[in-house]
Amino acid sequence: MATTKDVTRSPSGRISYRGETFSGYNKQKRTPGKNKKFAVLAKKGDQVKIVRYGDPNMKIKKAQPARKKSFRARHNCDAVQKKKNVFTAGYWSCKNW
Repeated sequence: MATTKDVTRSPSGRISYRGETFSGYNKQKRTPGKNKKFAVLAKKGDQVKIVRYGDPNMKIKKAQPARKKSFRARHNCDAVQKKKNVFTAGYWSCKNW
């Protein structure tokens, strides 16, 4: 696991980590041409990690209530103790939905 010392910030405020730029910590971005749809530079305390999630070939239709309800039930998003770790893809996908 990397720390915040491995991250550089540009004069414009963008964050660079391992050759990728992010607008900030815990802010998702789309990843065109990659194996996953989204990436986020997750930060918890001093630790940072790139988390990639989402199928790039699937459409997100969270505006349709039945699909949103089905996704959240299938991924157990509403459980009280689940999905608390920001270093997991499940946390970010549930946050998206």
